[in-house]
Amino acid sequence: MSVQPLATEITSDLESKVSALSEKLSAARENIHKVIFGQDAVIDLCLTVILSGGHFLLMGLPGLGKTKLVDTLGTVMGLEHKRVQCTPDLMPADIIGSEILGGEGSNRSFQFLKGPVFCQLLMADEINRASPRTQSALLQAMQEYQVSVGGVTYDLPRPFHVMATQNPLEQEGTYPLPEAQLDRFMLQIDIGYPAVDEERKMMLVTTGTREDKAAQIFKAEEVLEAQRLIRQLPIGEKVVDGILQLVQAGRPEQSKLETVKKHVSWGPGPRASQALMLAIRAKALLEGRTAPSLDDVVEIAPAVLRHRMALHFSARAEGLTLTDVIGQICGTIA
Repeated sequence: MSVQPLATEITSDLESKVSALSEKLSAARENIHKVIFGQDAVIDLCLTVILSGGHFLLMGLPGLGKTKLVDTLGTVMGLEHKRVQCTPDLMPADIIGSEILGGEGSNRSFQFLKGPVFCQLLMADEINRASPRTQSALLQAMQEYQVSVGGVTYDLPRPFHVMATQNPLEQEGTYPLPEAQLDRFMLQIDIGYPAVDEERKMMLVTTGTREDKAAQIFKAEEVLEAQRLIRQLPIGEKVVDGILQLVQAGRPEQSKLETVKKHVSWGPGPRASQALMLAIRAKALLEGRTAPSLDDVVEIAPAVLRHRMALHFSARAEGLTLTDVIGQICGTIA
């Protein structure tokens, strides 16, 4: 199999497309901030995933605006968006859809009734409360962009993104996501409490008589075009080497860091490298740049690695956290 040469220069045509897309992205961010106060890093990471064509896992306590965020993202990016509240009794058919008997008399036949997964931005709220059977059905949709019912395969709309949420505190009665499904999420985005000024503004705006609404900036076709454009952006050999060095530094079998060898039970696979290659390009474009740098790799790395690594019990006994380990890994290329 031939390997496509790495793009290291940007043409004038590509530069004009990048400039136009950067302007639209700036307008999109402004509209999102009309509804979502603060959380700049979270919003940028969400846009990064959408531009990269991936899925993301949002970790945060209840009431931090996760549902509002996906609704606003869908509106601004012109994506049809739906929400599923995951519960232990949620069945695969509740997400995918099911066949029903329709018609009258001799014309009766089975018809497929599409479920909420047939959208462009699906929010799976508290995904770890769904049973493994339901999680596996969603996994096929995330990976293959299609579902199978009654021996028939149905393609999902494009673009298709899943934004799943988890409550990091309540784990009783939940089904932890298996590593194979966690790996399908491009980024794990942690959302925290807003700053005092941001919460003050939120409190005043949302309890008044008038509340701003976000406007649509993109169309679904333009999002697809942006995703294709991201893959054309040049990236230097030094940055590529930095990505490979960082990912391998997180694997206990390949790392030169004693901390990783001693305390990491399993590390990031090749999907981490792929996620970084796409995400740093999208991040650069969001900031008005045409090419990513090693600094972008270091900034995006925690969101790429934190759900693709696990520590031994020995690390917890010594008070070592995954954040500490990822910081050391990032230090290998900083």
